[in-house]
Amino acid sequence: MNTIHYLMDPVQRGLFLPGIVVGLGVAVMCSLLSVLVVLKRLSFIGQGVSHAAFGGVGIAAVLGLAAGGAAYLGVIVLFCLASAWLIAWLSERRGASSDTAIGIVLVTAMSVGAILLHESVGRARSQPGSFVAPPGWESILFGSSIGVTWTDAALAWGVAAGIVAALWVARRPLLFWAYDEASARAFGVPARAMRLMLMVLLTLAIVASMRLAGVVLATALLVLPGATALRLSDRLRMVMILALVIALAGVLGGIVLCFEADWPPGPSIVAVLTALFLLSRSPFPVGRAGA
Repeated sequence: MNTIHYLMDPVQRGLFLPGIVVGLGVAVMCSLLSVLVVLKRLSFIGQGVSHAAFGGVGIAAVLGLAAGGAAYLGVIVLFCLASAWLIAWLSERRGASSDTAIGIVLVTAMSVGAILLHESVGRARSQPGSFVAPPGWESILFGSSIGVTWTDAALAWGVAAGIVAALWVARRPLLFWAYDEASARAFGVPARAMRLMLMVLLTLAIVASMRLAGVVLATALLVLPGATALRLSDRLRMVMILALVIALAGVLGGIVLCFEADWPPGPSIVAVLTALFLLSRSPFPVGRAGA
């Protein structure tokens, strides 16, 4: 098997192992957030924020920032946060529906990113050595396990630890708001603060996922584990555990599929997660934990 060969060979293992570690960190952070995303029907907001990262990549490229560096990631985080705030502002203050606001921000951010990436490529070609070559479209859209470093792995797990800690500290008001926002408001839960917190956590998870999954597939990682888990159980603790297990299985299964079939890692991971979701909806009894 190619997987065993890659992991046993010292050279190949050093090349691919950081990407596997990053994938496991992404699975941890995205699985827990995906339950909240599905409960609040925020899948399209996650899509809007993830695609907004494309605009942040374009700005970072024009500024000549090296891909993967702290400044590079900082620009993307700020752009995604601004996009999330703009979506909320358009939908709450300007009377636009959520899907309309998401569509406006999504297409604008991607257009800005495409224009700026085009400009940065032109600068890099006309003045070689003066500007850093921007990342390729394929790596931005779909990610790549090649080039992922141990620094990326440490960053992914650091973000995962921060997200888990934040979710644990705010678990009671956050879950109350996610299940019943009207009642939560009546009991004094700050709904706007809960929504802002979730948007910040989604942004951090998306940026940390970009190197492995890309901006297009980050949305799937924030939806499929939670959607599958909610099909299998109606008890919150069990749903969280199942979402984590499903995400880990999707990442590991996708990486194996990547090695064996020579497919890109991001699409391979989503293919496995999609198969697990379809299996949970199959007419054959798979059981419902905690029912």
